[in-house]
Amino acid sequence: MNGWRLLLTRPTEECAALAATLAEQGIFSASLPLLAIEALDESAEHTDTILGLARYSAVIVVSKPAARLGVELVDRYWPQPLADQPWFSVGAATAEILDDYGLRVYCPAEGDDSEALLALPRLQEVLVDALFPRVLILRGEGGREFLAERLRGQGVQVDYLALYRRRLPDYPPGTLAATVQAERLNGLVVSSGQGLEHLRTLAADDWPRLARLPLFVPSPRVAEQARAAGAEIVVDCRGANAAALLAALQMQPAPDL
Repeated sequence: MNGWRLLLTRPTEECAALAATLAEQGIFSASLPLLAIEALDESAEHTDTILGLARYSAVIVVSKPAARLGVELVDRYWPQPLADQPWFSVGAATAEILDDYGLRVYCPAEGDDSEALLALPRLQEVLVDALFPRVLILRGEGGREFLAERLRGQGVQVDYLALYRRRLPDYPPGTLAATVQAERLNGLVVSSGQGLEHLRTLAADDWPRLARLPLFVPSPRVAEQARAAGAEIVVDCRGANAAALLAALQMQPAPDL
């Protein structure tokens, strides 16, 4: 496993945390954040939605930025969290942020995606018990529609509240390929479908060559996207956290470059 030299592409703070964990295991990494998080200005919609939290059967949080910004909003308008309201997260790291604030939070034991969350028995229990089930989803701008579509198919009213946007940071042309070459990297890591899109955008004409490197992704959905984009060796970590990546690295031999 120590033969790996990985490119990390998460937002800056998350790259730093993951790099430290990998270093403890003797794994080298270089960071090139491909997702910059920009909080949206608070609007009347934000205020009205948070003040009306009590009307929701459940609140679903799809990412760590949504959790951090959502907690800030709740703390601003509620003296204390609604004790009986169930919150759900896509991923354990997101759940930890909500739990630290004192919310009653549930998340899948395995899998960091919408499919795993929908299969969570507690979520289905909450929706069945509600006379008129209504769910609020906290997310970034332009997020995936799969979760809302499935819930609406069950007769659930779904509202969105966008709290941030993700953008590709500004890098000079050729930065990605130059980083891979200079650091002698032999693997790429993305944490989302949007991260994969930004990886391809930044790679530009260098993508066919970079696509030959093993690419570690968080879910079957992103794995499918990566293969469709031409990635030759796609490793589904079945999770976006450090433990899932380490487990995948143990199973995948590092290539010789």
